[in-house]
Amino acid sequence: MDSSQLGQRQTRQREAIYKVIEEASGPLSVPEIHLRARKFFPRIGIATVYRTVKLLQEARRIQSVILPSGDTRYEETGLGHHEHFQCRRCAQVFDINVCPVHIPHGESIAGGFIVEDHELTIYGLCPDCAGGGRRNAKN
Repeated sequence: MDSSQLGQRQTRQREAIYKVIEEASGPLSVPEIHLRARKFFPRIGIATVYRTVKLLQEARRIQSVILPSGDTRYEETGLGHHEHFQCRRCAQVFDINVCPVHIPHGESIAGGFIVEDHELTIYGLCPDCAGGGRRNAKN
């Protein structure tokens, strides 16, 4: 389902915003999406990004990722099970395809809990920050 199926016309700006999310190496915040979309449309407003993110969610083209900090980011749907890594220095979030938990759906764990799903965010330094190559790093 795309935005035209929701009664919205497809625009180049909307497609550029989706492309930014689709090509990212991990989930992005709205300000990060806005910054990257400005490479295609320098005058695009952040309100347009917020509206488009909402439309893309309604169309199920993207999904939200809520980090343990409470921050909401967005990634395309259909990526399958994966975990996230957040760099403590630059705050970027990356998709990782390593699942150290290995607890399958429906498994019973200690205490009588039945696992339905899990999300895991691992923290540390990304390759750029670990190598000292990032100048605009947050501390």
